[in-house]
Amino acid sequence: MKKIIYTGCFLLIFFLVSCSDYLDKEPFEDPSAETIKDEASAIALTNAAYQPMQRPKLYNMRMWALDIVAGNSEVGAGGGDDGIETIQLANFVAGPDNFAAIDLWRGPNPGILYCNTVLANVPDMNIRENIKNRCIGEAKFLRASYYFILVQLFGDVPLSLTPTKPGDDLFPGRTSKEAIYNEVIIPDLLDAISLLPRREEYGSKDRGRASKGAAAGMLAKVYLTRGQFQKCVEMCNMVESLGYALNPDYSDCFGGAESNKNTMESLFEVQYYGLTDAGFWDDENQASWLSTYMGPRNAGWVGGGYGWNQPTQEFVDQYEAGDLRKDKTILYEGGPLFDGKQYKSTMSSTGYNVRKFLVPLSVSADYNTNSANIVVLRYADILLMKAEALNELGSRTDAVEPLYQVRKRAGLVNRSDVENLNQDQMREKIRHERRMELAFEGHRWFDIIRWDNGQYALNFLHSIGKVNAQRKHLLLPIPQKEIDANRNLKQNPGY
Repeated sequence: MKKIIYTGCFLLIFFLVSCSDYLDKEPFEDPSAETIKDEASAIALTNAAYQPMQRPKLYNMRMWALDIVAGNSEVGAGGGDDGIETIQLANFVAGPDNFAAIDLWRGPNPGILYCNTVLANVPDMNIRENIKNRCIGEAKFLRASYYFILVQLFGDVPLSLTPTKPGDDLFPGRTSKEAIYNEVIIPDLLDAISLLPRREEYGSKDRGRASKGAAAGMLAKVYLTRGQFQKCVEMCNMVESLGYALNPDYSDCFGGAESNKNTMESLFEVQYYGLTDAGFWDDENQASWLSTYMGPRNAGWVGGGYGWNQPTQEFVDQYEAGDLRKDKTILYEGGPLFDGKQYKSTMSSTGYNVRKFLVPLSVSADYNTNSANIVVLRYADILLMKAEALNELGSRTDAVEPLYQVRKRAGLVNRSDVENLNQDQMREKIRHERRMELAFEGHRWFDIIRWDNGQYALNFLHSIGKVNAQRKHLLLPIPQKEIDANRNLKQNPGY
């Protein structure tokens, strides 16, 4: 993530606000930040800071594909070299030339550039104070989110907090992840909490923007990742106080209908509006790929249907009897019909496909018309984080209620299943629950590498036959292309 990549091209893509949705707009280009002088351009640049999250380098492919690396699923797809970069990561044979690692290293760069440009210009603008604070808060939330992705995946990374100017160092070395947490991620999220509106304070055309709850929820995850359990609980309590709640039905969190987007359970989603003329791999693509990729291959069930992300038998075996999420998360022979069609185990190499994100043809007829959002953070995750943090603090009995709330919606209503457990038993129960509740949403890899200082990941991966996994694989390799271009970058150990 060299500084030169952030700003090697001074072309900023601004997105103008429309009356319908803050992402439903036409881009215009500006060669510098010199014309960021009014409210409309401040909002437009802030909008641009969201857009890299929509791209395949991040949430439209690489982030959810980490569940494959974590062992929940297999690539599937078309065989041969189709998805070879993800297969290499999942088999722990990837090297510094791995294309998925390159995408994940580079994916946050444009977003960080846009955030830095907002933060360098908007504070001194003569615009309405509420809009100024909102833009700054959004930029800080997004910058923290981009860096959080990077440090979890790569460890130490180069740090840039201002737009590059002539004469700046274009070959930065790696800044320690501890410094990035303490000097950027945590302060940015604390500032975002104080600056951002509550979600209900946004008008309909601004639904989906980062809010106070999104910043508090993301900071809870940061604190949990760092083992700061009391602070995690405090952030989870703040989210609870802001009025978030579980949707009545698990399936309400996902899907292509407008009613499934930005629900009362949602803290933050990557927004899409579909109906785009952009190409499949274009950065400007405004269609979600989850349904396109995960639909049964060549079955004609969804727009696209490439058969990726096929759940393993080991994963399916983890469902408890009576867990309603099974029928809503995976397709399996003998399960409920999908859009009037019966699934056959021969439709995938594992006998299963993901159902959770599929959008029927009646809603999205082609690969580039799916307007379903990609959920990054939701209230069920907050409840499970709170339960985990409380248990680690020794408050085992207090951890029961948030854990039970999640299980109760899943139809697991026997409260005694989570009561009267010792701390170790409760820990395993919470870890199991995170796996099932958040399956295929891109959380599993980040969970297993943080548990027991990564030893949980190695033990689990070895238990399912991934014996190549070593401690070095808890971080991805720094792309060799980046090291070749920047003499000050050093490779992660073991690669």
